[in-house]
Amino acid sequence: MDKWQEKWAYNKYWVMAHSQAYYERIRLLAKNNDWSDAKNAEFEDLLAKAASQPPTVKTLTNAYQHVWGYFKKIATTEEKQTYLRLLQELSPQTDKLGPFLSRLTEKYQVAYLLNSRLMQEWNEKS
Repeated sequence: MDKWQEKWAYNKYWVMAHSQAYYERIRLLAKNNDWSDAKNAEFEDLLAKAASQPPTVKTLTNAYQHVWGYFKKIATTEEKQTYLRLLQELSPQTDKLGPFLSRLTEKYQVAYLLNSRLMQEWNEKS
């Protein structure tokens, strides 16, 4: 995996949690694995812009639903119920779903998520 692919994998769900528009722009940059210095500069700029965008209920919901996809077949019935309840209660100001998904990431040792910025930042907060 190229360096830029690793960086995109690390930031993917974090960007999604901040801005669907920036996520889509970066996804298009990465299309066809045709990377250049110009694309790298645009990528870095979009990451910085995403950082200035506070998450919304809509962007968090989208990102967390993608993350949940890693657990939906392995989670217990109680974990599924907790996920659905926290999804209904989701608010950027009092986000309990992110920490819950972070705990599931640790519990089930999902490598891709363990190496993701979104989950790593939740680990740092807890």
